[in-house]
Amino acid sequence: MVEEWHCSFAGLIVEEGASAWQLRYAFYGEGAGSWVHVLVSAPLADKVFPSVVEWIHAADWHEREAEDMFGVRFEGHPHLGDFVLHDDVWQEGVEPMRHGFNAQAAMHNRRPNVDWRPRRIVQEPGAFIMPIGPKFSGITESVHFLLETVGEDVIRSSTRLFYKWRAVEKLAEGKTVEEGLLLAERFAATTAFAHGLAFCQGVESVCGVQVPPRARALRVLLAELERLRQHAGAIQEICESTALAVATSQAGLLEEELLRLSGELTGHRYLFGLLAPGGLLCDLPANACRGTLGRAQDILKRLNELERRLSVSSSFLDRIEDVGVIPAQTAKDYSLVGPVARASGLIRDLRRTLPYSGYAAFNFDVPSEREGDGYARLRMLFAESRQSVRIMEQVVTALTEGEVCRAVQYRSGAALGWAEAPRGATFHWVRLGEGGRIARYRIVTPSFTNWHSFHLAAEKFAFQDFPIILATFDLSVAENDR
Repeated sequence: MVEEWHCSFAGLIVEEGASAWQLRYAFYGEGAGSWVHVLVSAPLADKVFPSVVEWIHAADWHEREAEDMFGVRFEGHPHLGDFVLHDDVWQEGVEPMRHGFNAQAAMHNRRPNVDWRPRRIVQEPGAFIMPIGPKFSGITESVHFLLETVGEDVIRSSTRLFYKWRAVEKLAEGKTVEEGLLLAERFAATTAFAHGLAFCQGVESVCGVQVPPRARALRVLLAELERLRQHAGAIQEICESTALAVATSQAGLLEEELLRLSGELTGHRYLFGLLAPGGLLCDLPANACRGTLGRAQDILKRLNELERRLSVSSSFLDRIEDVGVIPAQTAKDYSLVGPVARASGLIRDLRRTLPYSGYAAFNFDVPSEREGDGYARLRMLFAESRQSVRIMEQVVTALTEGEVCRAVQYRSGAALGWAEAPRGATFHWVRLGEGGRIARYRIVTPSFTNWHSFHLAAEKFAFQDFPIILATFDLSVAENDR
């Protein structure tokens, strides 16, 4: 049915009402009228629902998360439990997203499963599991990979996340909108603006606010500046994974220049504290915007030169071509998003398919590739960087005078906000209760969506390919462990 709708799965939103559950399955296609919301309701005493993963595989992790967080079970799901709440640390039945759970009280008398062992799939003679993580040096966050093999190639890969689960959705309950925006910007700092923008748009939809044209245009400018900087950082990680020291340094310098450029324009390297429901907290002078564009154009020239040099490096291409392949059908089955999806031919970009914040007024293409390998994902990063600068050029040219924020009168209601973050589509469901306080906040991030398929890219390739494949996916642990 989803194939007939030509839709992708956006996410599962579970809400606990006064007397009933409401499960909202959200799907999106192209155009403002392409949203499909399927609602399932049941009394609170009924905690078993039919699983949909047989037909919508992308819902797999969403159902597992809902089981851990709310205690609802999905009949027919092949593997529930031991997901967000690890069985070797927590016990079943905690249900931290229920209204009755006291997030301020310490957990006493934990009863973890001391006999927990990782699942083994490969049972051949001589098979063994190679663990990677969950602790790493440097700034890498905690994630545990289990690679099963009987030789040099990875036969089965599994990823264990949520070692630093932040409980942002729980922390947001009862908070003001302004406090909720602080959480939205800070759970994944490198993509703060995109997530803050999606949150604000959800609130604005609830309150019926029309953002001023100048604010919409400046939001686009800042979102593309963030995308350009994030893509430069991802390119650096790919170069580093293939041991190209010079290319790594060159990409790292460009990322640092973009961070400084962001700081000079806005006062914060990661664009914190700029957004507000109704627009922006401060205006950006036209001459400063023009100066930012000029420097971004110069950085893009150097990015293009880096791409040219990488494209003629046979030792580099040998490490990245035909490695970590995600076929087009897999991208559809998992409803993948962002450059990862578009590298496999799934051409969907919320800036074009569901335009927001004035994107409909700007002319740009959505780059795509077909191979679905690591090199295709790298080419996507370079191509999207060029599109970001092209959009910035149009914004600066078309920028008009006017106010940058309108007052918001908070009221009860719920709405979905979305944005095309650097890593892909992000969806923020916001329900406001009495007094404009947050009653429910649900976040679906691009990394949560794309981590789901990563194990497939790692399988059937050699161990030494693993860090390269991981780098080409540009996955965030912080963005996942929200």
